[in-house]
Amino acid sequence: MQSERQPLYVQIQEHFKQLISSGKLIDGDRIPSEKELIARFNVSRITVANALAQLAKDGWIYRIPGRGSFVGSGEGTSISPQAGDLQAKKGVQSVATGSPIDRPEAGVRRMVGLLIPSMDDYFALRLVQGIVNALNDTGYYLATVLTHNSKEREREAIVELTRMGAAGLIIFPVDAETYNEEILALKMNKFPFVLIDRYLPGVETNFVCSDSALGAKLAVSHLWELGHRRIAICSDSPLPTVSVDERIAGYMEALKEQGAMIDPSLILTDFRIDDFRLDERHPLYRHLQSQSATAYIALNAKLGIHLAILARQLGLRAPDDLSILTFDDPSPGLEEPGRYTHVAQSEGEIGSKAAEILIRLLDRPQDKDKDNGQYTKIILRPELVVRGSTGPVKLS
Repeated sequence: MQSERQPLYVQIQEHFKQLISSGKLIDGDRIPSEKELIARFNVSRITVANALAQLAKDGWIYRIPGRGSFVGSGEGTSISPQAGDLQAKKGVQSVATGSPIDRPEAGVRRMVGLLIPSMDDYFALRLVQGIVNALNDTGYYLATVLTHNSKEREREAIVELTRMGAAGLIIFPVDAETYNEEILALKMNKFPFVLIDRYLPGVETNFVCSDSALGAKLAVSHLWELGHRRIAICSDSPLPTVSVDERIAGYMEALKEQGAMIDPSLILTDFRIDDFRLDERHPLYRHLQSQSATAYIALNAKLGIHLAILARQLGLRAPDDLSILTFDDPSPGLEEPGRYTHVAQSEGEIGSKAAEILIRLLDRPQDKDKDNGQYTKIILRPELVVRGSTGPVKLS
């Protein structure tokens, strides 16, 4: 009767734990697919996914993309009381309870995992540097995994890092229409993690980000003062994210404050840019060619560079023919200032503050047991940095 009162996903976990503990399933045996388990237990896909994710985190099974789930060796994981003793000796994090089983030996640094979509711009590099600076002279080191903006890779990385004994995670979520179930599982299991750059609306977590809406308002205000009235805003991420949504909302609010009408044709989001080889069939190319806007706000630095290159291909120059303003600085910012007017989001500070929050959770484990809304939420104020890519509107 006890099992009937347990959640369905826990019943599935216990089923496989019993099979593995009794030797009916051994190391390397394949676990039935999600589809087979849905039919066998008459449950939803998310119930099965949560059960398998937890089994993987606890080390009972491991998962290979494209092949399935298999029984794990049990090394360093709680598959029996004896294995639990081994786990305690190794100082491995118990993801099931979200509490550290034991402290590592003195002088042994613990791993902190960072999940980030890519490292192809200076925003990401400055973000990582901020994290590394905060971890210096602490008992933690950083392991970084690129998720390539793939929800599946993000899920796999969370499972693998926790299985490897990561003490905590810093997560830059990928662009996705729905939340990653693994992030929700981390919250449910009280595993220490901090989100950066964006948060999950309706889900209480620790996070550090910049005020996206205010950043867009600063951009519009600057361009409006220069005389621009046809201001386009563009994002090369068709999938909605909270940061993109808030920037577009800030853009529209700023225009309304100026008494301007919102022109949907100037909100450009339904496209991707994978390289510089774009032709006249690409919507962004066509928009620049028509010169229907005198200024463009790019929602990331890489897109701002693309805009400038496409404009040059069309014989347009910034700021003489059009103004280009980006979120984040596309330049390294080492010695000479960059040429792009941009919204600075203090990405180094985002990284350092996220690491500080995580360190506090790890060094004071009682804090992460609070599930009563006591989360640290930091929203930094962005700043407008004026450079040479914006100028007065060109008179006809």
